[in-house]
Amino acid sequence: MSDQRPRSVEKGASNLAEQIGTRAARKLKARKSKQGVWFGLGMMGLIGWSVVIPTLLGAALGLWLDDRHPGTHRWTLALLVVGLTLGCLNAWHWVTKEDKAIREEDSDD
Repeated sequence: MSDQRPRSVEKGASNLAEQIGTRAARKLKARKSKQGVWFGLGMMGLIGWSVVIPTLLGAALGLWLDDRHPGTHRWTLALLVVGLTLGCLNAWHWVTKEDKAIREEDSDD
């Protein structure tokens, strides 16, 4: 009998080595990068506030218009939806901007 390992074992070992190398490189890159848990939480907060503030401003403006100029149409709900839409578009802008920056950083490495 020969002492040679089957090719499937060698292939599995090289695949495992590649996975370990990839993970190690990712960890080293994460350590060099300033982005960590706090960066992620800050980004979540930024996205949240970028949606909340326009929504509340739209609702406040709608309440003010309903109070000052009563009529058959209510402005509160309409401006709340407009504020929510603008806030979501703003959040989408931030997310795509950060995603683009991350992808450019990955392509540089």
